[in-house]
Amino acid sequence: MLIRRETPADQAAIHAVHSEAFRREPGGTPIEAPLVDDLRAEGDLINALSLVAVHDGAVVGHVCCSRARLGDHAETAVGLGPLGVLPAHQTSGVGSALMHAVVGAADALGYGLVVLLGEPAYYSRFGFVEAATLSIVSPDASWGKYFQARTLAAYEPTQSGAFTYAPALARL
Repeated sequence: MLIRRETPADQAAIHAVHSEAFRREPGGTPIEAPLVDDLRAEGDLINALSLVAVHDGAVVGHVCCSRARLGDHAETAVGLGPLGVLPAHQTSGVGSALMHAVVGAADALGYGLVVLLGEPAYYSRFGFVEAATLSIVSPDASWGKYFQARTLAAYEPTQSGAFTYAPALARL
């Protein structure tokens, strides 16, 4: 398996990954697939943080980060998600590899925080904690423990306040 940045040629495969990974009902299109397309179209998808997992020449997983705002601090935090893996490749380490790669890349780019909405039992293994413990205010108070953050090397405790996702995520 290879983890690399997405290319324009990957866009249809990325859409298919999220369509299949998040499908809840036959024939339906889950919101995650068009969400990635919207983030890209609106210029909020961070190209260096949009990664694919390739196995035997095919895209089998994708993760991305988008621009976000934390209090009065622009460019200190990113919003992670979605993370999707084709069902046939789930539980084989693809999601973990993508998570380690995207967190490492965000750190190398100098971001202080990665923020996401997800299952604590899964994301805690990557160092994510409830965002409120870092004085990060969720866009929706009902998200509670599912709204999580991971500090990176450039993190400073003053990086706190209200978190605002990119518009495509905020519309969900």
